Amino acid sequence: MNYRFDIQYDGTRYGGWQRQKTTENTIQGKIEEVLSRMTGEPVQIQGAGRTDAGVHALGQVANGHFQTDFNCEEICEYMNHYLPEDIEILRVCQVSDRFHSRLNAREKLYRYRIGTGSHKNVFERKYLCPLHENYDVEAMERAAGYLPGTHVFKRCCANKKMKKATGWTL
Repeated sequence: MNYRFDIQYDGTRYGGWQRQKTTENTIQGKIEEVLSRMTGEPVQIQGAGRTDAGVHALGQVANGHFQTDFNCEEICEYMNHYLPEDIEILRVCQVSDRFHSRLNAREKLYRYRIGTGSHKNVFERKYLCPLHENYDVEAMERAAGYLPGTHVFKRCCANKKMKKATGWTL
């Protein structure tokens, strides 16, 4: 069976999403560890994208193929019981065998938050990039004026035969 996982996590204390040979402390590694314990055999999952060390996700999607007698709700409950408190499985559902979280992704949304106040926000400090120096709002607005429209970045790709989407529209 192929299962889809909707996941949120605080990546502060992890070496990123992707499993690594140099550390077991990754989001993918922690989830695979719990699933492998649940099924009694090695389980690998694929994420829709990868985050770097210290980066958080509100809605990461992943999928994995394995057999279990648990239903989707029981899988979700089991995982959340054994995962660290900074990783939460929001939903588990069975999907077609052909579903692949990365290859079937329709969009990815990245949100970068900048704190500009003179005081630090102690409750959101891990989720904001502080910008304490003076900044030129007019210059930023002029620069942002170049963003709307359709932009294609195929010429920037190392692989000239790449057939995936290489642009965006704003």
